[in-house]
Parts: sequence; C-alpha cells; structure tokens
Amino acid sequence: MSDKKSKGQARYDELAYEKKNYFETASEEERKEMFGYAEGYKAFLDAAKTEREACAEAVRMAKEHGFTEFRFGDPLAAGDKKYFVNRGKSVVVFRVGTKDLETDGMRIIASHIDAPRIDVKQNPLYEEAGMCFLKTHYYGGIKKYQWTAIPLALHGAVVLKDGSKAEIRVGEDPRDPVFYIDDLLPHLGAEQMAGKAGKIIEGEQLNVVVGGLPYPDDEVKNKLKLTVLKILNEKYGMCEEDFLSAEISAVPAFSARDVGFDRALIGAYGHDDRVCAYPALTAVLNGESEHTVLAMLVDKEEIGSEGTTGMQCKIYEDLMEEICSCLGASFRKVRYASKCLSSDVTAAYDPNFAGVYERMNSAMLSCGTCMCKFTGSRGKSGSNDASAEFVGEVRQMFAREGVVWQTAELGKVDAGGGGTVAMYLAKLNIDTVDLGVPVISMHAPWELISKADLYSNYKAFLAFMK
Repeated sequence: MSDKKSKGQARYDELAYEKKNYFETASEEERKEMFGYAEGYKAFLDAAKTEREACAEAVRMAKEHGFTEFRFGDPLAAGDKKYFVNRGKSVVVFRVGTKDLETDGMRIIASHIDAPRIDVKQNPLYEEAGMCFLKTHYYGGIKKYQWTAIPLALHGAVVLKDGSKAEIRVGEDPRDPVFYIDDLLPHLGAEQMAGKAGKIIEGEQLNVVVGGLPYPDDEVKNKLKLTVLKILNEKYGMCEEDFLSAEISAVPAFSARDVGFDRALIGAYGHDDRVCAYPALTAVLNGESEHTVLAMLVDKEEIGSEGTTGMQCKIYEDLMEEICSCLGASFRKVRYASKCLSSDVTAAYDPNFAGVYERMNSAMLSCGTCMCKFTGSRGKSGSNDASAEFVGEVRQMFAREGVVWQTAELGKVDAGGGGTVAMYLAKLNIDTVDLGVPVISMHAPWELISKADLYSNYKAFLAFMK
C-alpha cells in the first residue's frame, strides 16, 4: 500500500482543524524548557497560598528583576520597570514602553491571585467534646465535602489591639502541626450519604480542629480554649478579641507535586488562578516589549471581584489613568487603543465526567493555553464575548510566534458556566478576550494541570507583549 496521501486527504489536512498535543509537537529542547519553567511555578505555588502571600511573592520577584515601587505622583519615563501594590492583596507589575500610548495603547494581562478556601470567622474559638475548634465561613465556590479529613494549614494576618500586625503561617513546615475538619465515619453515615452532595457537609460543620490539650488549672472552665489562647498569645501576641480584626484562612497543607510516572502534570492547591498569574508576572519580568505592558494580579475574583482589591475597584482604572497622565497621554484615547488578555483558567475535558462537556468545544489537557471567546452561563450571561476581529488579531499574533493554543467553552450550554474579570476591563472600552490554562478538578483542594499548558500560557503572554 502506498504511503502517499490521496488528493482528498491532502486537501482535508489543508482545510480541517484539529487540536494538537503540545508535548507531541515540541522539540526536546522545548520540553526541557517546559519542565524547567514548571519548577519555578511550583515554588511560587508553595510560597503563595493566599492573595496576601501571592502579592508579597510577586513583589519579591519584581524587585529581583530590578523593578521599583510606583506611587501616585511619581514621575514615569520610557524604560521604567515598576510595581504598584494595592493594600497588600493585589499588585500591578508594569513596564513603560517606547511606543506612543495614544496610538498604541497598553498591553494588559489580568489574572487573579485569590483561590477558594476556608476563612475563620470573627468570633471563632470554642471547645467541645475534648476538641478545640475554629468556626469558619467558606470563601468561593467549593464542594464542601472535599475539605474534610485532609491536612490544613492556617495562613493570615492579625491586627492586634495595639495596632501592630502579626503574620500567621502554620502547617507548611514538616515540623509544624496541621489542622483538620472532621467527617462522619461510614459506619454511621447512611443518612448523610443518602442526601444530596451539596448537603453532605453543611457550611456550619466546617469547623477546624486546632487543639485538644487541657490547661493545667482545675478552676478554669474552658481548659482547651485557654491552652490555644496561651499559644497564640506567646507566638503572636494575640488575645481572643484580636480575632475581630483578623483575616485567617485554612488552606490545604499540600505542596505542589509532579503527577504521573512521566511527571507531565502538576497537582496543587490554587492553580485557579495562579497558573495564569505566574506566567503573566514572569512574562512582564522576563520579556521585552516596545509596548507599555501591565500584569494585573487582582483579588476577590472568586466572590465577584468586589471590594477595594477586586477588579471592579476603581483603583486599577485610576492607576492606568495615572500612568497616562505621567506620560502626557489622554486616558480616553489610550483605553480605546489598548488590548487585554483576561487570563483565567477553564475546565479541561474530563473523560470520567464526560456528560457535562461538549467534546468538540472543550479544552483538552496538554493542547496548549485555551482561548474562551465568551464565558458566562447558559445564554452567555455575564460574559464579555470578544469580537471576531480581536480574536482574529490574537490568532494571527500566536501564529507568528508559534504559540500552541486551543479554544473552548466551559461545559455544555445548559450545564452551568462561570465568569472572569474580562467584563470589567471591557467596560473601559478595552478589547478583551479570555485566555487561560485548562484545569482538572477546578476548585478542589488539589487541582491538576499540564506542564505543557502552563508553558504555552507563558509563551502566549510573551507573544502578546510583542
């Protein structure tokens, strides 16, 4: 049989579109780059389990690359490398380019650095049945049952009554204790397991075990609670009242790890959305561009981008306007000329749960970073829905730079959906489209991504900056 293609097959190969596995098309050298880049990303994940820590780590990395802090009123000039911190929970890292801002605009990559977690309530500490607990309120969309019976770490900040601030990070060092949310044993769980998954564990049952040792004084009523308070006081200067001005979160006490015999995948807490934030940050730190480029690493996306650190806050618009003012450009003209990649994760096709996906329009693991022309739910509600013209522009850009990428939507049309920060940038009259890494088990305490998709995301950002 001849190996020569028929005319029809040759024509089909020329005209048809099929997704390609990046590992298959990458050279041996590029595979080494993928795996090397993943090591830096894993280190970032382990250092940045909350938005505060991610902000601090981004600043540390920016300083290492010669970036200096920008404050409103500071002068700016072409070539400047700056970072701007918003309340210690979000950061914008940017380079001032040489191209005219009014005609060229800015190149913006917007990602978020918060992740679903378990937050400690303001009046949380109590004891019962030989255990001391912290009451909690979960943050973001989670399957509550996934957060029981796993080791947890406590991270956060406490403003003490004297106005000083204490930082908490317990459970990450192998010598540290960890914390725990208990679940019901299967022997007594028949009624529990007969209920709906969303009710297997109620929000008020997500209480974190933090102690069990009685204080040695028979006159003390709450001996377990006093032992915990004594430790908190000795280590952080806290008293119980200081929980009122605290932000403490329980997060999985897992390190980022390679998954699979071939180490092609990474399992970790917080891929959503630090798997996009890290490439955005490193692209601005490492890349070169004649454009003015910004990596916006923002907070509160998981709860609607609200508050003073979420994307809906005016601070980001104010910062862009301040940059324009410093460079003598009209902010209105700059916005119109600017372009943005809203970089958030999407759902990777999971063959174990194929029923909720439409396979032809699903993101496939290891086929590259994924563009989502629209997000939202059902009838595209809550979506930016990028224009064909801008999608075509990005498509050509990636083709020139050899970026392996794909497109997808988040599940079947009526299966659900999700949103990103894209709509808030688009409201400023900035052409915006979503681009991010496909994730398996999104919002679980341990999520899964491909090193190929992580690296593809980084390459896409470098191409966008050019």
